[in-house]
Amino acid sequence: MSTKLFVGNLPYTMTSEDLKETFGPFGPVVSAKVITDRETGRSRGFGFVELQTPDACQRAVRELNGADLGGRAATVRVAEDRPPGGGGGGGGGRGMGGGDRGPRAPRW
Repeated sequence: MSTKLFVGNLPYTMTSEDLKETFGPFGPVVSAKVITDRETGRSRGFGFVELQTPDACQRAVRELNGADLGGRAATVRVAEDRPPGGGGGGGGGRGMGGGDRGPRAPRW
């Protein structure tokens, strides 16, 4: 079992330090990170916690999944590995719309 947990439905006021303190009673916390919006810096309402042992993770999932954290029922589960290849993203906009623009010069 992995030692990394996904924690969702967090209150938007929760910090990474708060998250670390919440999971501390289950065992040593290797890392705790509340994910923030890149542009605004505000919490996105979820984060990840890495505990030192799989046993600590199992106990945290059992006891904190559905528990009230700051007025919200938290979702706590084992984090899934990201598929290889990175994030998505929109494709390039080349060749979209426009109509007839005549012949194109070769691109060297």
